Amino acid sequence: QVQLQESGPGLVKPSQTLSLTCTISGGSITSNYYYWSWIRQPPGKGLEWMGAIAYSGSTYYSPSLKSRTSISRDTSKNQFTLQLSSVTPEDTAVYYCATKSIATMGMDYWGKGTLVTVSS
Repeated sequence: QVQLQESGPGLVKPSQTLSLTCTISGGSITSNYYYWSWIRQPPGKGLEWMGAIAYSGSTYYSPSLKSRTSISRDTSKNQFTLQLSSVTPEDTAVYYCATKSIATMGMDYWGKGTLVTVSS
């Protein structure tokens, strides 16, 4: 059973960079054909897929966030990270990490999520 845990600051100031880490247990970030995603949900709104890093290390981003988003991984720590630059209050959301295999439609496993508030 794969378990995912998000960690990072709960409060970020406008114009700064939001950084979150997802720690994986019960699985490996290099497991063949798995994709590791960041997804967010602003208050009162739906889920938004932000981007993913593949088992190969390739990255994929939502076109609407691509210019501000970077996803990387640390294979030695079995972690992947999200950086979102130039944040505004509209980036306030619960941020989730999740994973899926190439064979499934939806996410197979989710973290519990972490609330990040952008405010001065």
